[in-house]
Amino acid sequence: MSLRSVFLNGVGRSNPTFVLLLGLCPTLAVSTSIDNAVGMTGSVLFVLLLSNVIVSILRQWIPDRVRIPVFIVIIATLVTIVELALKAYVPSLSQSLGIYIPLIVVNCIILGRAEAFARKQRPLASAIDAVGMAAGFGLAILLISAVRQLLGTGSIEAFGARLLAIPAFAKTPLAIAILPMGAFFVMGLLLAGLRWIGVSECE
Repeated sequence: MSLRSVFLNGVGRSNPTFVLLLGLCPTLAVSTSIDNAVGMTGSVLFVLLLSNVIVSILRQWIPDRVRIPVFIVIIATLVTIVELALKAYVPSLSQSLGIYIPLIVVNCIILGRAEAFARKQRPLASAIDAVGMAAGFGLAILLISAVRQLLGTGSIEAFGARLLAIPAFAKTPLAIAILPMGAFFVMGLLLAGLRWIGVSECE
């Protein structure tokens, strides 16, 4: 498999959110705003990229019977770095993301890529896989956030700037979209739409 195919695999046919349905807890919980989506995507990218590369480099020295605990220790260390960095430099985002940053430790996307890909591949391919998976995750959570904002408020805003506004939606907002149950509603609609056009079909 070429490096291009490895990257596109994470964005498309093995998209962790829309195809594999992994890591849905943080995806649905923090998709109330574009700001949260960007913060979570950056955090996942950092942890996934470094964990994949570290696991790939150390794969020959990690005993098979203890590989999962070792993977979790590596991931937990990286998540702690992210959590402390957010608290130090972006405290508002850290507070907004809350418990979902520490929960990256047990995110199925991170641990799954370490187990299924990084422990079998070289560092470069593992890094490309991590970037592709993070990109797929990021596109999914950004799309969900944008749809929830648009339906719930009539506009899409990011970092204090209004990117799009539809007055008709603002006059009669679908308030459920920005509530917790609205995340499942929007996710279901997007999955149905993607299945209908064949984008999220596994090959």
